[in-house]
Amino acid sequence: METTLRDIVENYGLQLRRRTEGDDAARPAEFDAYRRAAFDRFAKLGFPTRKDEDWRHTDPRPVTRTAWQPLAAPEVDVPASRLAPYRLDAGNELLLVFVNGQLQPALCDAAALPQGVRVRGLSAALVETPARVLPRLSTAAPHDEHAFVALNAALFADGAYVHVEKNTQVERPIYLLYLTIPDRRGGSVQPRNLVVIDDGASAQVIEHHVGLDNEAYFCNAVTELVVGNNARLEHAKVVRETDAAAHIGTVAIEQQRNSHILAHVLTFGGKLVRNDVRTRLAGEGGNCDLNGLYMLRGSQHADNHLRVEHAVSHCGSREMYRGILDDASRGVFTGRIVVQPGAQKTDAKQTNRNMLLSGSAQADSKPQLEIYADDVKCTHGATIGQIDENALFYLCSRGIDEEAARSLMVYAFAREALEELSSEPLRAQLTELVLSRLPNGDSLRDD
Repeated sequence: METTLRDIVENYGLQLRRRTEGDDAARPAEFDAYRRAAFDRFAKLGFPTRKDEDWRHTDPRPVTRTAWQPLAAPEVDVPASRLAPYRLDAGNELLLVFVNGQLQPALCDAAALPQGVRVRGLSAALVETPARVLPRLSTAAPHDEHAFVALNAALFADGAYVHVEKNTQVERPIYLLYLTIPDRRGGSVQPRNLVVIDDGASAQVIEHHVGLDNEAYFCNAVTELVVGNNARLEHAKVVRETDAAAHIGTVAIEQQRNSHILAHVLTFGGKLVRNDVRTRLAGEGGNCDLNGLYMLRGSQHADNHLRVEHAVSHCGSREMYRGILDDASRGVFTGRIVVQPGAQKTDAKQTNRNMLLSGSAQADSKPQLEIYADDVKCTHGATIGQIDENALFYLCSRGIDEEAARSLMVYAFAREALEELSSEPLRAQLTELVLSRLPNGDSLRDD
């Protein structure tokens, strides 16, 4: 019997009842009301379809036509050998490990937290300090308009809560490692992260999503970044799901006066990936830099959807997303800069560049400007093309064979994005991943 949309909504409604009546019983009553309100909004919105302009290039049916069941954390421990390839700098990172969306304390390494820093599971934080946490939820990522965000708000089991207090400088990176180990029936995970950086504070947060077994599953992840006055935050999200998985992710940023955000989204895995990045510059003097790389192969599909809202004057934003598309993969970029009335002296730039490595690869790019102020400096641009034949000829004329020359040019294109990362261990790990996908990649490694 065909699964209908009504069946799917009822399935998620049953999951909500289980959460509010079972495992979540220790949480405050206000949180149950929050969940129910989010689910009601999800049911009213319904899932998007390709008839929606924002989903015109991406078919969500592989996610929306399946009645996914939540994946449970494995009963057996994850061996260190499976965790090791994804560690960045053991002993110099504040590590939280989640398996199937749930925190695994035995795998974490965040005991020696600096003063003024809270890093813990979001589920535990809601029980321990609900007055501190609950009012912050859905401030940067309201669920009024986005069905997947509303579904996550209704059903998330756990995630990370990071709070850096006023004027605290966090030297070590905060590393959130999400491992998904699906069973043969597949399943879903709904992780949620809440990162709050108070006035004058600074931190680096790395969010890494990894699939370990090549079974079908659905990850619906939401991360809220709330950045105070004169605060600094670098956030890097890495998507390395399996070739059978779907990842719908939202990174929502709310930043205040004279704050600075550097936000990366780096996509290497997943059959269907949708990255929504939404930034609201709500205080004068704020700046954000959005850096992205998607390196696709096979039949992978990745859709990057960006919205930067300049709500006040004297703010700046820079967007640079690069795509490397091989085989029959498809990359989509939609970027929108919105300059609200009164947001004078806005300085915004948006760029998308795509490199096609095969005749079957496809790239769609749609940069947009929506300007309601008259004293602004806003530009956008997009390029879609193959490897530059003149540059290729030049390299070959210097004694480099054609295959090696092509690999060198692809590597250089990707490296421009990776060099924006301040974390040397993460940069090195992702550089190795890029090189492993290139013919003659070994010859391009630095000595």
